[in-house]
Amino acid sequence: AGIILSLEFNDKKKKRHLLDMGFTKGTKVKIKKIAPMGDPVSIELRGYEICVSKKDLAKIIVEM
Repeated sequence: AGIILSLEFNDKKKKRHLLDMGFTKGTKVKIKKIAPMGDPVSIELRGYEICVSKKDLAKIIVEM
C-alpha cells in the first residue's frame, strides 16, 4: 500500500481522466492483482478496483 504523491503525465487528457477516477494526491492505493503477463495491474483505491497499464502506473508517484 502507498499514498499518491503526484501524477507525472505529459498527456493532459490522460492525467485528467485518472484524476476524475480518484487518483488524487493523498489517496491510499494498493496493488491487488497483476495479470499473468504483467500488464495490466489491478489497483484498489477509494473502495473500488481499477486496472492500469504498467506504462501508466510508472507515471503515478507513490510514497510507500
